[in-house]
Amino acid sequence: MSMLRNLATSLINAEKEHIVTTVQKAKELRPFVEKAITLARKAQSLNGDSAKVQEVHLRRQASRFFHAGNSTFKEAASRFRGKKGEAKEPIERTAGVAAVQRLFDELGVRYKDRNGGYTRIIKVGRRSGDNAELAVIELVDNPRELAAKG
Repeated sequence: MSMLRNLATSLINAEKEHIVTTVQKAKELRPFVEKAITLARKAQSLNGDSAKVQEVHLRRQASRFFHAGNSTFKEAASRFRGKKGEAKEPIERTAGVAAVQRLFDELGVRYKDRNGGYTRIIKVGRRSGDNAELAVIELVDNPRELAAKG
């Protein structure tokens, strides 16, 4: 479970929207990530009085798919940190929180009209050290792919 969470976080946060891993890991990761993207997609179609409450609920459900890792955030956000009068360093959120934000802000909007099939697995050969079969798992309709289509 931890490995899937780490892979999902890496895939969602990746700049080029793809990661290289073994074929078996990619096949396990695909339904895991697609369920999280479906939650973000559902949040885009909410309307009515309770839409904000339901969106928070969907965000919390989606956060199950990523590591939280915010145990020290409260301490880091404290106004009492550092010396008096010195500028405070900006607080950086963990990768899991950034993944949930990106999932709902960007990917949910991108896949709003798509019914599943948010990822693609491409086999790329074998790793030289242990001869494991490698694959690239990527998000479909990424900006790089859309620019290539013209």
